[in-house]
Amino acid sequence: MAYKISKPVSRLFTGDSLNTAAQTLVMICFFGSTAFSYVHAQEYPPITARKTGIVNSMSPDPIIDYVWANPKATDGLEIYQLKPVAWTVSKSGSFNTADFKRNNHIVVNGDGEIRFDFGQTNAAWLEFDSPDLIGDIEMSISEYNQTPDYASNYPTKTMTPKKIGNTYRLVLNPELYEGVRFGWIHVRSFSKRWHITAVRLVCQTRPVNYKGSFSCSDTTLTRIWYTGAYTVKLNLLKDYLGAILMNRGDRFSWTGDAHPAQAASMVAFGNFDFVKKNLAYTSTQSNGIRSYALYWVLSLIDYYKYTGDTATLMGYLANACDKLDDAYKVYGSNPNLEFFGWDERLGSGFEHPNLPEPQNAYKMLSIRVWKEFSEAMGAAGRKDLEEKYRKYASEKISIIKENNAWYKDFGLHAGADAVTTGLLTAGEKTAIYEKNFTDKVNRISYSPFNQYFVIQAFALMNKYDDALSSIRDLWGGQLSYGGTTFFEDYRPSWNAVVSKNGPVPSNQCGFTSLCHPWGAGVTKWLSEEILGIKPTSPGFATFDIIPNLGRTLTSVSGTMPTPKGEISASFNVSTGICSVSVPQGSTGRIGIPKVEKKISTIKVNGKVIWDGKFHSTGSISGSSEDSSFIYLKTAQAGEYKIVVTYIGSTPRYLELEEKFAASFVGQDSTTRGNWGGVYGKDGYVLCNYNGNGEDKQSLPSYVSSISYYKIKGNGLPLNTIWAESTPDTRAPSPDSTNSLSRVAACLYAVDADQIGYTFTSTISLKTERDYSVSLYFLDWDKKGREIAVEMFDAATSKLIAPVKIVKDCVGGAYLTYSYHKSAKFRINMVRGDNATLSGVFFDPKSKTAYNKKTK
Repeated sequence: MAYKISKPVSRLFTGDSLNTAAQTLVMICFFGSTAFSYVHAQEYPPITARKTGIVNSMSPDPIIDYVWANPKATDGLEIYQLKPVAWTVSKSGSFNTADFKRNNHIVVNGDGEIRFDFGQTNAAWLEFDSPDLIGDIEMSISEYNQTPDYASNYPTKTMTPKKIGNTYRLVLNPELYEGVRFGWIHVRSFSKRWHITAVRLVCQTRPVNYKGSFSCSDTTLTRIWYTGAYTVKLNLLKDYLGAILMNRGDRFSWTGDAHPAQAASMVAFGNFDFVKKNLAYTSTQSNGIRSYALYWVLSLIDYYKYTGDTATLMGYLANACDKLDDAYKVYGSNPNLEFFGWDERLGSGFEHPNLPEPQNAYKMLSIRVWKEFSEAMGAAGRKDLEEKYRKYASEKISIIKENNAWYKDFGLHAGADAVTTGLLTAGEKTAIYEKNFTDKVNRISYSPFNQYFVIQAFALMNKYDDALSSIRDLWGGQLSYGGTTFFEDYRPSWNAVVSKNGPVPSNQCGFTSLCHPWGAGVTKWLSEEILGIKPTSPGFATFDIIPNLGRTLTSVSGTMPTPKGEISASFNVSTGICSVSVPQGSTGRIGIPKVEKKISTIKVNGKVIWDGKFHSTGSISGSSEDSSFIYLKTAQAGEYKIVVTYIGSTPRYLELEEKFAASFVGQDSTTRGNWGGVYGKDGYVLCNYNGNGEDKQSLPSYVSSISYYKIKGNGLPLNTIWAESTPDTRAPSPDSTNSLSRVAACLYAVDADQIGYTFTSTISLKTERDYSVSLYFLDWDKKGREIAVEMFDAATSKLIAPVKIVKDCVGGAYLTYSYHKSAKFRINMVRGDNATLSGVFFDPKSKTAYNKKTK
């Protein structure tokens, strides 16, 4: 379709328009009869914040310049309205939008659709006004730039709107709001000209202020910090920190998911009362996920460290000890973990999470949490519990270390969890780093949730440049895609095959959410590790400011909210001009970063405090140094203007090259089903060719088997035969003669549980050898299928080729890869009813790429 693109408009409705919004909600009570109408009129009053006019261009939050007087956890949701920033039309003759920018007026002259872009993901509902609408219309919303393409057994995001006076509202659920960036008005039938007089999102928000801040010389990292904060803010729901997932049933706070979200919320908003409320909400959840119980304990420890709220900590002692003792009870027995992460190496979510890697990761996580809880108990005065859980940790790590090569089978995630125990030697950390953290592709988890623990491990190994590189790849890649919130899952190679803001693959996590607060842990990490502010005793009675700029950053600044007031810091290693603010009731240790230069002098408030030795001052007690910092000890409350004289230069960071172990050869969309003479010289598999899931196959001598797996039912994908004895050349020939009596058949996945829309095919080799493998995809029934393909090493589950998407396979399409080991392919739906696979063909290793283009 041809689309016409407009220019942005002023977006935020304020003043009288908000009063109009309130009146509109009251109208629901009058015109509507459903039970939720009156409730929402009461729960969603207009925004009560004051506009400051101070806008931060690094944040996607459209109301970042609004401040509430005294936001509390007991406050309810409020609403504000947004206009679209851009719009497109499917038929230029059907819609006259010339007056839309100036006065929101559109003249409808025919059928077709209008797509509105509101600039960022919002927690909102879509509505428009028309005094004279005639004909049939529907409305849609989406997080990406196409209407959602979900299966019929899931709630639609396209439906006829509810008419309320002259307002037409898309009502998709009793709570009204969804995660939405794009909205559509579809004119299905037209008989007479009519008019649209306003289009808007009505957005919900919790009253919360940005008390934390972050900025650095890399604007991508600054944007990442604020995007993480905004992702959490959108998910501060009416009673808890939940989710605005578009098409999911888990729109509540999961005890494990909440861990990085709560962590980010504290550093961005300082809303400790809200985090306390969410801890209570999740404290008794039991979703069968053992790791999530331990993440809840980590959240409790985080809360205690940040607030010093000993009473709340003590109130949960029995709860926390039950969780920790249960981990001790099952330790070493390979417990059923149910879930450890969506990453293939962790068992692909709920598919098979009891692989050695998640089992090892769970052991390390248990040791970490016992150790950290022991430390919290020591700070809180419970010496008995301090000793109990210290013994748990030391006992288990000692047993593990009886084997000098204990970590040899650990992958990225188990290795990260091992490092974060804080109990490894320098040699052990180095070995784990070199084994699992130096592969640019596979040092990134499929899940931003799990990557939070990976970047924690990077920091504990003092590999900050590598950590930042991985952050730019994973979280920065989401921004490059066009994201304004962080996703449930993401692969950097998506960006090469997914259009800007386009539909993303639905993998083992199901319909991938583009606004998932569990991806926000990076915000806390940047504040604690790059800005460097973190508590060293509960409630920030003492704290560190140890900025880690590495070789890629020249400056960092920001604030950290604490119960004692804000701590602020600014460091510039190019100019040497720095500053620190310490609130009353706290003392801090300030690390002056060397960044591999020599420091000759440090002045504080105009006086030389260090020139190779410390010169006493009343507000700072002393100094020390190591290879990376000069530390100024026990800085008392006050403002510190610091000038550092640097000599020399910081070495350049050498970015790792992205390398895939397998080669993607190319896509062929012209051969169709005539594979003979082109593919299958070594062997072939025609999927479900004999019906009832039975393949017709002639395997190469070097292949021992080909197998399939999906999560539900009997563990096998479903199958269908579209046509038998067909002459259609799209259907694969029965053999290499390319005869015309053919079967159009496939394997596919579909499930009542959304995580079933994916399946895998594993090729097992007898011995290592070079070979090529081609997968044949066919959209026989023209369902608009787009299919994403991931390739993994079958033994390690590492990603070994970039993700590829077949966007049109009505005529059939082959994807060809070269490798030398057993491989596993994951077949994923992007668009259409499901993802299908119709054939697998084996050939000698290909040396040239296919250049045959998709039609």
